[in-house]
Amino acid sequence: MVNQKSHENFISYTLGFVLALLAINAFLGGYYGMTGAKNVPIQWLKTSPSHSYFIPSLILFMCVGGSALIAAVIVFRRHRMAREAAFVCGVVTLVWLIVQIAIIGYVSWMQPTTAAVAIIILVLTLNLPSP
Repeated sequence: MVNQKSHENFISYTLGFVLALLAINAFLGGYYGMTGAKNVPIQWLKTSPSHSYFIPSLILFMCVGGSALIAAVIVFRRHRMAREAAFVCGVVTLVWLIVQIAIIGYVSWMQPTTAAVAIIILVLTLNLPSP
């Protein structure tokens, strides 16, 4: 039988790890887009208010990547605001995806994968132990 402390550690470390991976993905994707998004069709932006990938990528980098990094650090430190930070990150990520899909449609396997990651973050957050 798994003791309560081991279960709490598993949830905390798993959530922190998933948040860190999301941060890395968002930072790399944001950087790629801000530097020109070579090999990504510019036609995807035809219904977008942006005519380049720079602004959407900056938002990805700052909002999704930033919230994920901050949440990961807070979760790993077992800070009293860990639940709130992780929850905000999960919501920010889902909002990012909803807006992205509303503007450019479904264009990549990364969209449902990132949605699944955001949902995993929210589920883990609900199970995160109190500090």
